[in-house]
Amino acid sequence: MTEANIYDAAVDQSAKDAYFTASQGQLIWTRFKKQKAAMVGAWVLVALILSGLFAPFLTPYDPTIAGRDKDYLNGAPTIPQFCDDNGCSFRPFVYALERERSAATNFRWVTTINTDERKYVQFFVEGSEYTLFFMTFDTHLFGIEDGYVHLFGTDSTGKDIFSRTFHAINTSLAVGTIGVLIAFVLALVIGGISGFYGGWVDSIIQMVTDAVRTIPAIPLFMALAAFIPDTWSAEERFFFISIILGFIGWPTLARRVRTHLLTERNQEYVLAAQLCGASSGHVIRKHLLPSFTSYIIVDLVISFPYMVLSETALSFIGLGLKDPVNSLGVMLQNVTSADVLLNYQWYFIPVIFFIILVMAFVFVGDGLRDAADPYGDTKK
Repeated sequence: MTEANIYDAAVDQSAKDAYFTASQGQLIWTRFKKQKAAMVGAWVLVALILSGLFAPFLTPYDPTIAGRDKDYLNGAPTIPQFCDDNGCSFRPFVYALERERSAATNFRWVTTINTDERKYVQFFVEGSEYTLFFMTFDTHLFGIEDGYVHLFGTDSTGKDIFSRTFHAINTSLAVGTIGVLIAFVLALVIGGISGFYGGWVDSIIQMVTDAVRTIPAIPLFMALAAFIPDTWSAEERFFFISIILGFIGWPTLARRVRTHLLTERNQEYVLAAQLCGASSGHVIRKHLLPSFTSYIIVDLVISFPYMVLSETALSFIGLGLKDPVNSLGVMLQNVTSADVLLNYQWYFIPVIFFIILVMAFVFVGDGLRDAADPYGDTKK
């Protein structure tokens, strides 16, 4: 036997030992890394989450009416450039904008571009104050000292769409996170009790679960929208929508928890814990739930896009969040008119980010689901 064969045999044996001694999480991660689409989705998702989290720093202006550019309403995107007819520059620049009344438009305000005056883009500039991680800052990644730069254009009130988009991502993810956490806690408690005790307890809980699943979401939110007082602040409306999404999103995960506990509650390790005097709550928390933690994590990731979609759909039809809150659903309300489709196509830029966000969640969720399947490799 040659040295190369001995080395290959040692490597194979080491790989086998690592496989059989690896934890469930390590096995899932190993299988997940083999899926290119899931890995790309994961990197895109991380980038979007970080961009939403650090949106106040990454964006140059306040996304509310306080940061609007009153001289550039429904303005097209201003793309920084390095060269023009007057020569090239080492620093990116945009052209100055001039606003005046024109007789050709019945003396309405008209914005014109002055190609002879450059406005240079600067980095790490001071601007509006914002709170990040409970601290106050006023430094932004980029901006213009005397003027505005609108990478995605502006809306009808002059608010910067670039700034609004990244703040909207953060809001939609926050709503989804709160909704998923509420649904997660309810699913573990309700599904755990139902699956562990069975019998009449399980029957009653399943009737309640079926009743919640049959509640139509849109009529429910129409009724809730009529119930919400107009005096509620944006923050109160935000938390209310998040809580409602969580309270109607737990039945699917609860069913999965129940199914697993019905299968596992008669296993020997559960009986051994009960014989040692462990309480029912201890058995569920310390033995049953940890046995399928990875599957719960997969379900949580898969639930995220549905929560984001729900928030977006509700805000889109006017039953969810509203201005001045910036969410993807709120921004999608602006693309419903034919005037926007014909004249202000840059309003659709947030739609692209919404599609990318949902697709990233879908790819990561599918990848985790396949990676968590112990028989996934044998099916291929």
